[in-house]
Amino acid sequence: MSRKSLIAREEKRRKLVNKYAALRKELKEKGDYEGLQKLPRNSSPIRLRNRCIMTGRPRGYNRKFGVSRLVFRELALKGEIPGIKKSSW
Repeated sequence: MSRKSLIAREEKRRKLVNKYAALRKELKEKGDYEGLQKLPRNSSPIRLRNRCIMTGRPRGYNRKFGVSRLVFRELALKGEIPGIKKSSW
């Protein structure tokens, strides 16, 4: 599991991105790049990192389910994800 501080930092970034989204869009349309530079760095959506909602793991992230590959496998084997079953051929 990821450190709590990393998960908290990521959540803080998400809040900043949501807070400044409209303003960033407006400044980009105007072409005011000096105004964009004055905004907080963490308000840029490019700085967000996809993390597993259960463990906070940043790698092996599955966008469709929002979890890492390890958690996905556990949930699939338990049958907690509808329509997913282990393949065999």
